[in-house]
Amino acid sequence: MTGTDTATALERATLDKAARENFPVAPFFLPRAWRTDLMAVYGFARLVDDIGDGDLAPGGADARVLGVPPERADDRLALLDAFEADLRRVFDGTPHHPLLRRLQPTVRRRGLTPEPFLGLIAANRQDQLVTRYETYDDLRAYCELSANPVGRLVLAVTGTETPERIRRSDAVCTGLQIVEHLQDVAEDLGRDRIYLPAQDMKRFHVQESDLAAPSAGASVRALVAFEARRARDLLNEGAPLVGSVHGRLKLLLAGFVAGGKAAVRAIAAADFDVLPGPPKPGKLQLLREAGTTLRGEG
Repeated sequence: MTGTDTATALERATLDKAARENFPVAPFFLPRAWRTDLMAVYGFARLVDDIGDGDLAPGGADARVLGVPPERADDRLALLDAFEADLRRVFDGTPHHPLLRRLQPTVRRRGLTPEPFLGLIAANRQDQLVTRYETYDDLRAYCELSANPVGRLVLAVTGTETPERIRRSDAVCTGLQIVEHLQDVAEDLGRDRIYLPAQDMKRFHVQESDLAAPSAGASVRALVAFEARRARDLLNEGAPLVGSVHGRLKLLLAGFVAGGKAAVRAIAAADFDVLPGPPKPGKLQLLREAGTTLRGEG
């Protein structure tokens, strides 16, 4: 395989995952320039998560491109360090990884800064070192790194960032992250990660072993319901972001908010039993939520 073939394969292995995400990455109704730049940002965010989760394509091609020795190709911290070094080349040189080469024109065209990208790397580095969160505030601080930079990047790419919109966007992104954590309790436990605050688990008399059951007991369901209300409140707090913009961007942001609210409803419809697998909303529920969000209701 030639160098060009390898680069193309690495890009496709990551970018093709966009169709399987819970949210629209770069939908057809957006201007082509926005779609191009949002896909470049997505490629970065998806790849850094794949590094942090150990979900890179087999064969070690990403490690080789990043200059990580073969004996450390499975060392996630080493990969994240190399990825951060390559990210810095986006801003002052020529990056090695094809997804970062794809990102470089977007960074220059939109005047993006390193901070949100570094935040996403820091979140994945934290995932290797921190597997439990004592308080809700601790979890919110993690979401500041793992989720909020994505919304800030969307606003930056579309040229619509203001302090108030950033505040609303942060609320939406944190709400979406908490919803995802609730949907993925069993999967995360399989990675030895728990994103339910320990204080809340104690309050609802939930033990870690309860999360490994095939279905949730009453205490786990009560805990999930409590966290789902927090997520819903955050989504409601951020929802005015949708009404602050116009045109096709309004549709995109409504999709983010509606996706989160529909997921909360799906969790409630499953009687807050998330352990058998992630409750997912249907298309009709998503459309209803999108309509409600666009009208500024609920």
